[in-house]
Amino acid sequence: MINSQTSPRSAILIVNALSRQGQKQFDAACDKLRAAGIDLIDAIAIDKPGSLPDIVAAAVKKKPPMLIIGGGDGSLSCAVDALVGTDTIFALLPLGTANSFARSLDIPLDLDGAVEVIAGGAPRRIDLGMIDDDYYCNCAAIGLSTRIGGHIPPLLKKTLGRLGYLLWATWQSMKFRAFKLVITHDGVREELDALEVRIANGSYHGGVELVDDADPQSGEIVVQVVVGRSPAQLGWSWFTSWLRLRARKDTTVEYHGREIRIETTPSLKVSIDGEVLAKTPVTARIAARAVRVMAPVQ
Repeated sequence: MINSQTSPRSAILIVNALSRQGQKQFDAACDKLRAAGIDLIDAIAIDKPGSLPDIVAAAVKKKPPMLIIGGGDGSLSCAVDALVGTDTIFALLPLGTANSFARSLDIPLDLDGAVEVIAGGAPRRIDLGMIDDDYYCNCAAIGLSTRIGGHIPPLLKKTLGRLGYLLWATWQSMKFRAFKLVITHDGVREELDALEVRIANGSYHGGVELVDDADPQSGEIVVQVVVGRSPAQLGWSWFTSWLRLRARKDTTVEYHGREIRIETTPSLKVSIDGEVLAKTPVTARIAARAVRVMAPVQ
């Protein structure tokens, strides 16, 4: 059912045709959006790596009522910087592998369900995470995630999806080492041995619900640390989280706040919504109520 009182009726659609499902879903998305009553001012399929930020910025300058981005978490994260401080409503078609941000917002992962939210949902003002000055949607990570997201062969990711991630993670974990972590929050400095750090604005990471308390409407960032020295402990943490076992709580510690400083020894790369874009030390922040996004009616 179309909620015409709250849903914009016109939009620009930008689809990352390099994402796992992007190319084959572009035409279908155009047809389904138009059938749902959305007037597409423009529809763009991106097939050139690295061009998404410039194309999004140009689209936002046209001040469309709504900007629809189709792609994976990395594509969505690239888009939000241009939307901060504008009146344009953000909408998403989850066409990636993990689709963690869509999961965190309870947006259906199928095309029909996502289009229904765009046409009949309601704008919701949400927080964004920040790593230094870079806005992102859902979750940044330090540790094994950077070896997975930053180096996974594109063919493996595109053909096998989440299974490809799992196979690559298994291979990379054989060479993985723990690191020293320093967290500074509310004037308190803490040191600990860490296997992975999740800097979460949403509860999902890698398509798995890992950070239960992270909520893009909470007004705070959550830094969750998988503690320990052995890679087996990291595997156990992921396994218990996947199965939602109570033991998952014993594998992590969490820090909540609006700003948290993160340092590591040695300096490590930071994966931001699946894209390796920064290196420690970094400051994690929350940008409270930074954008409006189309979401299911609550």
